[in-house]
Amino acid sequence: MNAYAPILVLGALGAGFAIFSVVMATLIGPKRYNRAKLEAYECGIEPTPTPTGGGRFPIKYYLTAMLFIVFDIEIVFLYPWAVSFDALGIFGLVEMLLFVLTVFVAYAYVWRRGGLEWD
Repeated sequence: MNAYAPILVLGALGAGFAIFSVVMATLIGPKRYNRAKLEAYECGIEPTPTPTGGGRFPIKYYLTAMLFIVFDIEIVFLYPWAVSFDALGIFGLVEMLLFVLTVFVAYAYVWRRGGLEWD
């Protein structure tokens, strides 16, 4: 347990500082509320009312999310593979090449559908 004591102390100090900062900002921070500050902020654009069933999201939103998930999963699998690369040998290399090829197929699909173009 002595080996983990510095980690626990550092975590407690970090959490304490975060809680202290939030509480003190709430207590001593300026409180000048007005109508503009209480409205929703959407990157400087006036918020528009959405339909009752919710608005339709453009396909680029889903393509970007899919691309993020694909590359996130790739990284999750690449780290353990890189650590045990010597033990896996040629089999591990071939399997990772097939996996990366599959990831690039998803990347090509998103690229072809225009998910990387920001208009």
